Amino acid sequence: MLSNKLQSKPMLSEDEGYMLRCLEIAKNGLGTTAPNPMVGAVIVYNNKIIGEGFTSPYGGSHAEVNAINSVTDKALLKKATIYVTLEPCSHHGKTPPCADLIAKHGIPRVVIGLMDPHTKVAGKGIAKLKNAGSEVVTGVLEAQCQAHHRRFLTFQEKKRPYIILKWAQTADGFIAPTKDERVEIPEPYWITNAYSRQLVHKWRSEEQSILVGTNTVLEDNPKLDVRLFTGKNPIRIILDRKLKITTDYHMLDGSIPTLILTETVNKQLQKDAIEYGVISFNIDLAKQICGKLHQKNITSVFVEGGSKTLQTFIDSGLWDEARVFTGSTYFNNGVSAPKFKGKINETKSIGGDTLNVYTND
Repeated sequence: MLSNKLQSKPMLSEDEGYMLRCLEIAKNGLGTTAPNPMVGAVIVYNNKIIGEGFTSPYGGSHAEVNAINSVTDKALLKKATIYVTLEPCSHHGKTPPCADLIAKHGIPRVVIGLMDPHTKVAGKGIAKLKNAGSEVVTGVLEAQCQAHHRRFLTFQEKKRPYIILKWAQTADGFIAPTKDERVEIPEPYWITNAYSRQLVHKWRSEEQSILVGTNTVLEDNPKLDVRLFTGKNPIRIILDRKLKITTDYHMLDGSIPTLILTETVNKQLQKDAIEYGVISFNIDLAKQICGKLHQKNITSVFVEGGSKTLQTFIDSGLWDEARVFTGSTYFNNGVSAPKFKGKINETKSIGGDTLNVYTND
């Protein structure tokens, strides 16, 4: 019975198998390549991988360049196939066009997972490769490549960052205690365990920015860094309509690039790492935030709170994922968790906490 089930599973083709490897190594760029996409590339000759690479941190080499550079015998490239998760670029940016490099080395076959929607590419890379004499195959593991490149695709197609909401709630549905139950020193009031908190820091390292509202800063005085994990600190985005946050809070310490979205700018508070952006808080707040972050070339944002800020994105329909922890604690009273509807994609237990991951379908 078991063997019949195994035999019924569709087998991957050779091209799909190598594209799967591209997707695996592409994940190594998570959290470092933005605003560039995290691409994976594999070069195959005579059914053997002779080179592979993924996108370097922003400003560095693209995946195709790293893959080609990793090939010891460059003469084999004229008989090889290169697999890439996303269409090779055809324009000059911080690096030369990858399509030109592939053509220069005479790689005869190029297998692409997904066409690049960027207006500077969008089929131009494929056209360059075909004009150079390469056979080009597209759409291999396209759905998986779309899921992998969801941040980049959302930014290019919807003109906004990919939005992940995150909060922790008690077993009775509260995300914070009442104000009179808080201690005098503004520090976080933990609902989840240490394992869940470390996972959140890992998530922070994977996104380009992190966003919270004024009350979260005033009540918790968070650092919004990745001190519990190894990785790059995200850009801090703070909603501070009336500039209530003072310099004795971590958000204004200048240790991490920080963008304050406000109605007015106080030039006396500006530091090298702190930037201010003016928006209106009266209408379409979530839409305005997305517009401002798109202008800043920010492709993903991790929204951590508080309840009002989270609900603003939910009510606007401007969110892609929601990652919700439920702890074993009971508050009996307090700030209610956000109300939303989404498709649950994953449920797991983390040391007694329950994590549910939803998508906005």
